[in-house]
Amino acid sequence: MKKAALLLSLCALSTAAVAQTEGPRAGGIASSTDYSPGTSDSRNNGFGVKGGFTASNFRGDDKKNFGNEGIYNTFHAGVYSQFGFNDKFSIQPEILYSRQGFKGSNPANTAQTGSYTTRLDYLQVPVLLVYNFLDNVSVHVGPQVSLLTKVKEGDRERKIADDNNVYGYSYNSLDYGLAAGLEARVGPARVGGRYTAGFADIIQDQDLSKTGTKTVSAIKNGMFQVYLGLGISN
Repeated sequence: MKKAALLLSLCALSTAAVAQTEGPRAGGIASSTDYSPGTSDSRNNGFGVKGGFTASNFRGDDKKNFGNEGIYNTFHAGVYSQFGFNDKFSIQPEILYSRQGFKGSNPANTAQTGSYTTRLDYLQVPVLLVYNFLDNVSVHVGPQVSLLTKVKEGDRERKIADDNNVYGYSYNSLDYGLAAGLEARVGPARVGGRYTAGFADIIQDQDLSKTGTKTVSAIKNGMFQVYLGLGISN
């Protein structure tokens, strides 16, 4: 019994000594410099949840053919995981549900007249390189791939594909692009802003004999996101 008590005491003293040497762990109030240089141990490790506001619109050569175009204010939410290389660099993959789109009248849509919101629901997977240029402030940049899961034009939900040429155009089910932004951290919480530019056309396979002569296919996604995040594990 005495040996067990002595062993427990030694373990407790060892744990306390390690904690004093390393400081608080990732996601806490510890700074990056609390970790040994030249090692993979970093405060930029762990996973968590995030979500926030999205201001979505579109850009491209055919934007001029849409009337009364405007920003669609909506939201996004998901999870992230972060893998630190050192006290400066890490990789952060994410999985996000992103509701986005744009406002405006589409001259190719004969079933919906006037200005309305085109809603596009995506499952997004950004993979970001994170660089801590200040102790608790970082820049994020990296590629993003998005899968379109749902389309709603005004009050009407429609198929992504144009089966049997019902609509005269279809939506591109895959988008890819580049995301870049800034993030600040306070303990396990984080707040940030990001702009994402899509490189793939939103609309494709337009049949001009059905929709009229104004082309609408050369438009691409663009959105600005502001988010809050919370680290769950580090």
